[in-house]
Amino acid sequence: MKKSLDTLNFMASYSIKELENLSGIKAHTIRIWEKRYGIIKPARTDTNIRCYCDNDLKSLLNIAILNRYGMRISDISKLSDSEITEKVINASSDSSNAENNIENLVVAMVEMDEYKFDRILSRYIMHEGFENSVIRVIFPFFEKIGLLWQTGSINPAHEHFVSNLFRQKLMVAIDNIVVTESQTAKKLLLFLPEAEYHELALLFYNYLIKKSGRLVYYLGSSVPFEDVVETSKMVNPDFLFTSLTSSLNKNEVIEYLNNLSQTFPFQKIFVTGLQIKENFTELPSNVLKVSSPLDFVETLKNL
Repeated sequence: MKKSLDTLNFMASYSIKELENLSGIKAHTIRIWEKRYGIIKPARTDTNIRCYCDNDLKSLLNIAILNRYGMRISDISKLSDSEITEKVINASSDSSNAENNIENLVVAMVEMDEYKFDRILSRYIMHEGFENSVIRVIFPFFEKIGLLWQTGSINPAHEHFVSNLFRQKLMVAIDNIVVTESQTAKKLLLFLPEAEYHELALLFYNYLIKKSGRLVYYLGSSVPFEDVVETSKMVNPDFLFTSLTSSLNKNEVIEYLNNLSQTFPFQKIFVTGLQIKENFTELPSNVLKVSSPLDFVETLKNL
């Protein structure tokens, strides 16, 4: 029986395209599985557009894990929910499988299950190390669901829930790094523009920079431009680093980067974030795009 949209009012709501982005299963395949095997039963809008809830997402992610491990969809469709859960637990026992861990983190987020989220992440960190875990699991996880947060498809509570859990681990890791005493260490000033609060990526770059033996001046989120200027006068950084995710539109981003470039003509300015990755191929000459943490680790070797 089709679900009424009334039953979705307290849940997040996803389009079939968003389900495709989160699960990695093509929308065409999802439609076939619905029709042929009835694995999920979406609600419909007044204009007959499919609308999926949290439970649909969880079911599809579990099916994706089992399908990746070689189970045919026809066999999976015959299993009860409890049988699927048991088989997913067994299939997920390989804690080094990054894609499985990403999908399980999405489920833990949707369920608001702190114990499950922490157990998945801690187990992966134990096997792969903190830095590799962030690069292989956490960054792809946040990128996978980041667009949905911006479009409002996911409840903001989900964002706050997982962000705070990961932030706690990041702060502990940063706290454990001994600050360099070198008088010749390169200095980097890290900050987010005013009204920009997506801080997790910047915190991880802070971790990478401090671990490399450079000196970091970390100003945090929503920093007025004049404060960046004043701080720079005091500490005279060799490089600046910022991230642009959602606070500015494209024209405002261009204006902001040009302003940075002209105000700090003798420093290199590293910039990352969703806005930069999606919208820009040409930047001012002293502004350098950071595409990924792995790329930046290589860049750090030459600073």
